[in-house]
This record gives sequence, structure tokens and C-alpha cells, in this order.
Amino acid sequence: MLNKIKGNNWSEESLKAVFLKLIGTYSKDLSYTTECWKEIAVHYSNPSRYYHNLSHLSTMLTELEPVRSQCEAIDTLLFSIFYHDIIYFPTKSDNEHQSALLFKKRISNTSFRHIEECMSQIEATKTHELSTDNDTNLLLDLDLVILGKDPEAYSTYSKNIRKEYRIYPNLIYRSGRKKVLEHFLSLPAIYKTEYFRKNYEAQARTNLQNEWEQL
Repeated sequence: MLNKIKGNNWSEESLKAVFLKLIGTYSKDLSYTTECWKEIAVHYSNPSRYYHNLSHLSTMLTELEPVRSQCEAIDTLLFSIFYHDIIYFPTKSDNEHQSALLFKKRISNTSFRHIEECMSQIEATKTHELSTDNDTNLLLDLDLVILGKDPEAYSTYSKNIRKEYRIYPNLIYRSGRKKVLEHFLSLPAIYKTEYFRKNYEAQARTNLQNEWEQL
């Protein structure tokens, strides 16, 4: 499904093609499935989103490829990727729940039967706690893969997060951000699965520590 796209710079049309192929397995109503995509594109393309946007989805789908064979229910995981941040307001604390509800509302109109499993995966991105479900752990690691990227990519990410939280003055933002960084640094392992721990754990800890020191 994803082999047409190379690298991290997926076009919106490429993402659309992946989503329409996915949802098209469960609905032949092209008008409806296209509307579902348009809704996703509109939300993730909101100008207030500097990080939680289509580029974030692109990165997750790219990083999925090396671990694709480890996934037990690939369509469920793909739906979770596309919908996990469809609702995103920095001032709200229920974004994941609202995203899961919107997913259920839209995909209930198709023949896809694993809606509850997908909702659970989406909800899990709120706390990022270790799950007994391997696919959920893969989703969580994909969601946080940016933490373990090279320093330049991480710096861009952290600046974009600050832009998304621009409503908050520096004093409040720095305090809240430090708590987030300290939480991840205190974990025995940031990543839940072996592949991501091996490839990203060390760099993620370096990046997080450097940002903490700079705040």
C-alpha cells in the first residue's frame, strides 16, 4: 500500500491515495470516502498546526514500513494513524477522546469491524503507557519517533510545538514543557518496541535532555 512513496516528503495526494485505498476496502461509496479524506486533510492542514499536521502523518507512515511485518492488524493501525490527531487543540485535554469519537462516527458507516480496537489505540496516545497490545505499542512509538531524530529535526519539532502553544507566555510554557520532558526522561524506556528502542532511544534521551537544559 505504501510502496509508491519514497522518503519522508509525501505529497497530500500520496497520503490521500493511501487513505482512499484503505477505506475503499470497507466502502465502495467513493463520494463518502472522499469526504472522509477531505475532513482529515482540512483538520491536519489547519494553519495553527505547525507539528501535528500532514507531515506528522507522513513521518509515521514512513517509519511504519520497517516494522510493518510486526503488525497484527495493519488496517486498524493505519486508521489509528490517520485519525489519532484529527482533533487537536493545545488548550484542550480531551483531544484523543474526541478524535476517537470522530473516527467512530465516520468509519461506522463502512464495513470495518474493528472500531473499538482502533478507538482504544487512538485513546492510548494520550498517556503513552505501555500496552499489552503490540500494535498499540507500535502506534505509540511511531507517534514519538520524532524525539529520536537527528538534532536538527528535533530542534525544528520543538520550535513547532512552541508555536502550537503560542497562546501561553514563556514562563508558563517552559514550566509545562519541562514537566513533559522530565516525564519522558524518567521512563525506563521511552519506546515500547525493540526496533524503536534500538534505533531511537539513545538519541531521544540526548535530544530531550538538551532541550530541558535550554529551557
